[in-house]
Amino acid sequence: MAINTPAGSSRRDFLRLTGTLGAAAGLVAGLAACGGGQGPSASRSGGASSAPTEQEVTSKDGVITAGISYELGTNGYDPMTTSAALTVAANWHTLEGLTELHPATREVYAALGAELPAMVDDTTYEVALREGAMFSDGTAVTTEDVVFSFERVLDPANKSLYSQFLTFLDKVEAKDGTTVTIKLKHAFSLVAERLSVVKIVPKAKVEADAKAFDLMPVGTGPYTMTDNGAATQKVVFERNDKYNGPRPALAKSMTWQILPDDTTRTNAITSSAVQAIDAVPAANLSTMKAPVTVAAEQGFGLLFAMFNHTRMSDVKARQAVMHALDYAKICETGMAGLATPATCFVQEGHPAYKKVSTVYSLNAEKAKSLLSEAGITSLNLLCTDHGWFSSVRPIIRENLEALGITVAYTEKKSSEAYSFIDSGEGDWDVLIAPGDPSVFGNDADLLMRWWYGADLWTETRMHWKGAEGYTAVQSALDEAVKLEGDAQIAKWQEIFETLATEVPLYPIFHRKSPTAYNSETLQNFKPIKLTGLSFVGTGSTAS
Repeated sequence: MAINTPAGSSRRDFLRLTGTLGAAAGLVAGLAACGGGQGPSASRSGGASSAPTEQEVTSKDGVITAGISYELGTNGYDPMTTSAALTVAANWHTLEGLTELHPATREVYAALGAELPAMVDDTTYEVALREGAMFSDGTAVTTEDVVFSFERVLDPANKSLYSQFLTFLDKVEAKDGTTVTIKLKHAFSLVAERLSVVKIVPKAKVEADAKAFDLMPVGTGPYTMTDNGAATQKVVFERNDKYNGPRPALAKSMTWQILPDDTTRTNAITSSAVQAIDAVPAANLSTMKAPVTVAAEQGFGLLFAMFNHTRMSDVKARQAVMHALDYAKICETGMAGLATPATCFVQEGHPAYKKVSTVYSLNAEKAKSLLSEAGITSLNLLCTDHGWFSSVRPIIRENLEALGITVAYTEKKSSEAYSFIDSGEGDWDVLIAPGDPSVFGNDADLLMRWWYGADLWTETRMHWKGAEGYTAVQSALDEAVKLEGDAQIAKWQEIFETLATEVPLYPIFHRKSPTAYNSETLQNFKPIKLTGLSFVGTGSTAS
């Protein structure tokens, strides 16, 4: 949904135009105050304004500037290990898998592969490499690079978080100098989509200096990184002139400023210092005027409650916390209508969505009773300090304190919060934090495996591994991955029911991703439902 407020439009007319975004009182007040000249139409599919298609972009020598809300993660850019929002988004532009999912449409397309994987039999696929494909340093891509890239992700010693998405995969081997063979452990219906999680890297360069590669990766994508932002707080990209694939760079360079502060990031877009920002704070939407356009795309991205099962092993305690929350106030006031209370693990509109039997709503008396039964008289509440849900944190704290228990509240940067949890530095019972594994893929199996399949989450963080609910979820996931169509979706929906009752980690709400962009200087920019920004297929008239 793209929004641009015409000058002189009435409050009633504007509410009619903005639909769901204007439904919440907090956001209505902000958006109704927006002014400016008549902006571009919001009628194009995918939530983008009327803009040229990739083929119609007239200026391919402009520059793109952006403000990114997320900071650099604790690791670098290596696609085998990175999961931070900023680095993952950067890798969309500099690296490729054999296949890729378009960040806006989520459609799978042949990337480094000349075509989508071709089925030989139920457990064998072949992929030929794109003819003439090179890494940005000018070296040719070989099938040896492809095999190496998959093997390093699959190697348990490397502890790649992406290996959990490839449980169906037996091995990848070179058929000849131009084609690789994909061998599966069993038939799997999402081969093309799932291969996209592995980005192809140059074997020689990684083996020569893995640390240097992590800091400044070399890939086959349309852009190449020239500044990783570690020292400058600016990630800089130049067009990769060696790229010969289907999604060429339509700008000569990009500069992403790392701007975690909400006010600084908002000022950057309103002053035209940048052309696009992610995570637009609802409180700052009233400052947006043409040519700035605001879009809010409903996606899977969520705010979750994660429980420490060493103390919250009794499911009654976990359910009590979920029943204590005022979801209407959290979503309407705290998020100004940019969120929807969770009624399933996935958001309404997702292909696998089905409202679960256990939908949490505010019921303080039930929460008090469950806490009493579980013997819980105090909680250590840990929250990350992401700016976009700053107004939600006090509501959650108040909700829990209203139960008559002692609540010890701590707020930390995301990296510090997880370091605190992973190292066992101190006590915590509940973590409130955002997450969005849909940046890796959109199928329900992948989304669930991110949190419920990896030891990092289930053992190191939740301490849930080995519990009865954990075992049931793993068994059902392994069963579902071998199914297809309606049978597969039905099995996923059974797991949704288990997660809703067990709540080891569970969504509080699914959010709309608010993006602001300059609709005059950016050509064919498409707001996305994911965390981050994508400039795939985007041009610029700015210089």
